[in-house]
Amino acid sequence: MRIVVSLGGNALLRRGDRPEAAVQRENADRVVTALAALAHDHELVVTHGNGPQIGLLAMESAADPTLSIPYPLDVLGAETQGMIGALLARALHNALPGRRVATLLTHTVVRADDPAFARPTEDVGRIGGEGVGEAPDRRRAVPSPSPQGIVEIATLHELLDGGTLLICAGGGGIPVTVDHDTGALTAVEAIVDKDLTAALLAEELKADFLLVLTDVPCVYDGFGTTDQKPVLDTGPARLRAARLPEASMGPKAEAAARFVERTGGLAAIGALDAAYEIVHGRSGTLVRPDLDCG
Repeated sequence: MRIVVSLGGNALLRRGDRPEAAVQRENADRVVTALAALAHDHELVVTHGNGPQIGLLAMESAADPTLSIPYPLDVLGAETQGMIGALLARALHNALPGRRVATLLTHTVVRADDPAFARPTEDVGRIGGEGVGEAPDRRRAVPSPSPQGIVEIATLHELLDGGTLLICAGGGGIPVTVDHDTGALTAVEAIVDKDLTAALLAEELKADFLLVLTDVPCVYDGFGTTDQKPVLDTGPARLRAARLPEASMGPKAEAAARFVERTGGLAAIGALDAAYEIVHGRSGTLVRPDLDCG
């Protein structure tokens, strides 16, 4: 089975962790421990969030007195793809001797006229003081346009068909627009939701399963309220109808729903440490195309 795994942004830097390299190396080992059993039996494509990492780099760049202009998000996104990809690739290489593993920097196509450019909603930056011993940092909002395509999709197909375990599309990919006449790529100052990119990636790679891993065991209808209820087996429409936090579980649910609707495959949302159990139907929220009636 071909599985696209979307790792939550807290996979390498959990809440309260100091944003240090050693901490992220340890967390990469934890991630790989959770994925290794799946990798033995299935084709894996791993994507990941980069919120804490790109936020840290953005704040450092903005505060650097030697720079006349801070680094743009496309460059910072590429840096985080390389950093996180390297940590995961080394850990996977060590856990799976003989398995080919590759990290590929990936660009995500967005529309220049996406309405999101007029309504910036994605926070960039980090909040200090909680576990890092610093005062809160300022944050800024940037657009979050919808992913339309993956520039490197043909290369990803070739690597995957050749038996390579792939790490790609980190942080939703580096957002670019495409000139319809020349095909030239232009980077844009935006951040694409990594779960929506994962759903598109899974669709274009003809994956059988989209696995969205986070820090809760399943989706909860009415999360945080007195009547929250676990959603364990559902369809796309019923999942969208659940009362979900827009800034956290909402995009994950939408990604799972899109993939199932467009492909007829399966999607699931659940906790990182239960990845194997989720795929085998023993944990998490399973989203199937035949469960929107009744």
